[in-house]
Amino acid sequence: MSTAIAVVLLLALAAYAVFGGADFGAGFWDLTAGGPEHGAEPRAVIEQSIGPVWEANHVWLIFIFVVTWTAFPAAYQSIMLTLFVPLTVAALGIVLRGASFAFRKSVVTLRFRRVFGGAFALSSVLVPFCLGAIAGGIASGQVPSGGEAGDPVDSWLNPTSLVTGVLAVVVSAYLAAVYLVWDSRRLRRYTMGEYFRRRALVSAIVAAVVAVAGLVVLNAKASHVFDGLTSRALPGVILSVLCGLGALVLLIRYAGRGARVLAALAVAGLIISWGIAQWPYLLPESLTVSAAAAPQGTLATLLVAVGLAIVIVVPGFVLLYVLDQRALLPEEGTEDVGDRPITSGG
Repeated sequence: MSTAIAVVLLLALAAYAVFGGADFGAGFWDLTAGGPEHGAEPRAVIEQSIGPVWEANHVWLIFIFVVTWTAFPAAYQSIMLTLFVPLTVAALGIVLRGASFAFRKSVVTLRFRRVFGGAFALSSVLVPFCLGAIAGGIASGQVPSGGEAGDPVDSWLNPTSLVTGVLAVVVSAYLAAVYLVWDSRRLRRYTMGEYFRRRALVSAIVAAVVAVAGLVVLNAKASHVFDGLTSRALPGVILSVLCGLGALVLLIRYAGRGARVLAALAVAGLIISWGIAQWPYLLPESLTVSAAAAPQGTLATLLVAVGLAIVIVVPGFVLLYVLDQRALLPEEGTEDVGDRPITSGG
């Protein structure tokens, strides 16, 4: 049963990377859009694109934490004790990001819009970097087993963590750009479709370069994961690369919808390949999945709860995204009170 729970966790991580990653990536393009006038149109597309769904994406993250805590308490304890700094920064970043996104649409003055917009954009970069650094710290064996605390600084500010943190930011930007190509066309903002298409192509190349650099670092600092990626997880790596190349070709050919699907599969394949490469360890190379698992009764109950969650929650997610893509949500396209001109009569 511990293997089944581990598979569920891996799939949830892939889902968060695909949905939440694109959400963070949109904030990256918000950050780099330029000044108030030059960046107004891309920011408008970003707000319309993520507005109806951005809060829902963190359900995956909460699910990951709860399942890990319940099914693998020994690993959860070690991770929290060691990586509490990036975890705290990421949590604060998520809260600040959400509040800033909401307040930016409510304030009227340009000064405060810049403040909230900057907080939203900077948090969108900080959070995926911290989450990627956490993954790198775990993969490189910086988290000790047995519920002990590792070094609070070196555990996430090391070569593996830094390269995976940067990769998380770049991949998020790439995903968001690909999604925004299609959303721009759906919203009939064709100039913005070309704007984000160019950025998707550039970020795809940058992501490939950072991924290759990451393999070099893994070979030196996390040999167990590197060996897994080049052996048992190699089919997944190849599939991820092929999907990435396919998305690149479709972007060049202006096929936004197909590129979106292949880009999502490429990122999901990368996450799943990482998990396969790390197997059978939760904490390489000190704590295996089976050794970290809770009692069988707890795992059985958790599997039932997960099954119920899939039946209840997943259809709601599907409906949410379908309604969003068809512009049928009440929030879609509503007037922003901050955009209304202020008159002397109020």
